[in-house]
Amino acid sequence: MSRRYQADGGDVLIRVKAVPGASRDEVAGTLGDRLKVRVSAPAEGGRANTAVCAVIARALGVRQAQVSIETGRTGPEKTVRVECCSVGAVAERLGQLEQ
Repeated sequence: MSRRYQADGGDVLIRVKAVPGASRDEVAGTLGDRLKVRVSAPAEGGRANTAVCAVIARALGVRQAQVSIETGRTGPEKTVRVECCSVGAVAERLGQLEQ
């Protein structure tokens, strides 16, 4: 399994490279050992963080409340926590979008 996804109890941690100010919101593949997520929201007042969580929640088919920023709130490299999800399920769903 990729270092991109890591089990943490019943949750999954995802290593993310956020790109705020993009033309659209999307999972845009990978960048090294991180999942690249583009969001149109600016990196001001936590708006990009909220958008990153929304994009990941939509891609995984989970509620946005299950997705949160674990580390990296003020920088582009983040660790995102997805509650009540398995590494296999996350890898399968996001793996389809990484290509």
